[in-house]
Parts: sequence; C-alpha cells; structure tokens
Amino acid sequence: MRLAMNPRAARLLGRLPRPTVYSALELLLLVLIAVQAARLFWTLVTPVGPVGEWRGAAGLALPADASALADFDPFFRLSADGPAVVTSLNLRLHGVREDRATGRGSAIIALPDGSQRSFAVGEEIMPGVTLAQVAFDSVTISRGGAPEQIFLDQSEPAEPAAPGEAGATPATPAPMQATPAPAPRPAPPAAGAIQLRPRTSGGEVQGVAVSGDAQVLRAAGLIPGDVILSVNGQRVASSEQAWALLRESGGAAGVVVNRGGRVVPIQIRLDP
Repeated sequence: MRLAMNPRAARLLGRLPRPTVYSALELLLLVLIAVQAARLFWTLVTPVGPVGEWRGAAGLALPADASALADFDPFFRLSADGPAVVTSLNLRLHGVREDRATGRGSAIIALPDGSQRSFAVGEEIMPGVTLAQVAFDSVTISRGGAPEQIFLDQSEPAEPAAPGEAGATPATPAPMQATPAPAPRPAPPAAGAIQLRPRTSGGEVQGVAVSGDAQVLRAAGLIPGDVILSVNGQRVASSEQAWALLRESGGAAGVVVNRGGRVVPIQIRLDP
C-alpha cells in the first residue's frame, strides 16, 4: 500500500536544500557556539566562591599560649643558645677593633678599679670572664659560659673643640674682593659756557635756542640747535626767565626741547 502525498507538500519538500557535508559542519558549529554561550551565561550568574562556612586547611592550628615565642628573637640571635643580655659587671667599653676576615679583634675595656686595658678575643678580662666576640659598637663576653654584652657608651656628647685648641683648624675667612670705585662723574658745564637766545615766530617768543661748544652742550644734555620750550613744566618766554628757572632748580631740571622738529623731554645739568 502506497501513501499518496499532497502535491503541494511534495513541491515544498522539493524546494528544501539537500543535506551535504558542509551543511552538517555548519549545524555542528552553531551547536558549539550555543553551548559556549550557555557556559558563559552560567559563569556570570553563579557565585565566585563556594557557598557555606569556610574552613581552613588542617595542620595550621595556632598555639593556645605565647610560651612558644618566649625564646624567639624576631631580629637576630646573638648566640646559638639564645639572645645575650647586657652584663651587670662594672665594665665599660671605650673602643673596639673588629677583624671580620678572621673573626678576631680586640677591645679597650675599663676594669672595676678604673684602669683601661686592651683585650683580644679569647683573652680573660677578669676571673671567669673572657672576651668572646667583637662587633662594631659592642663586644660579647662569656661569663661562666653565658654570653653577655657591653656596648659603647654614647650617652655623653663629644665636647666641641676650643678655638685655640691644638688640632683645631681655624676657619679661614674668604678673601674679600675689592669693589671697583665708581667712575668719577664729569662736572656739569658752567652756565656761562651756554648761550640762550629767544626764538620768535609770528612776533611771539616760542622758546630759547641754545648755542655754544658742542662738547659742552652734550655734557649738559643738549645739542646745538635745541630750542628750550619749557623748564620744569613752565613755558619759557625769554632767556632771562629760562636762566632764572634753571637757577631755582639748582642746575638740574627737566626741560622740553624742540629738536629737529620733534618735541623731546630731557634732563639737563648745569652749574649755575
């Protein structure tokens, strides 16, 4: 018995692409992409750490008391048997000489009677006390087999040397450099070496013209041909008025001159 297919459905099935190797690979790639997307989504929504009470690893239990740290020196050990202590003997250390290459050395130690002696490593300082080790600022002694230390006494500061004490080099003052004397200022020219003549224009005096030796005029701050228009802010109408204003100012005055058609303010110096 054969089943008859609807012609329209047959036409639709005929339009579908036929499965090939490439189409199968494409389908597999899409499935892998979907799986990776699902894993990424699950990683984002799940918590980072485990849920519940955290428990430390076994074997890390801490001691109940601090007795285990009684013999522990966190910085360094001064001997193999434990940290050394400062001696209670009446001994004072005044100097050391350390030889790190050989482990030897010597020290200058003051005894209870006040005398100072030099002792080498291994030498007996007093009965039952020997010098065991020398450091840069201390020594270790062996007192009945127990290590003890003596440090250099640095409680008293060194006294400053007196100015005249032997060995003190006096400070040499820095040589003073001679300041050059300022160059002498030339004396102002005498008023009699300069002539002033009225300059008129349209029947009115427009100032006074200066004349005389060129070097004398330059020493005063003028040049030949200058026409003084005002002295210390006052207009000049005659040579007599100009001389009077210059004498009132003591010979140093601010004037306004007509120099080559230009109005120029200058300072002049004259010996009235």
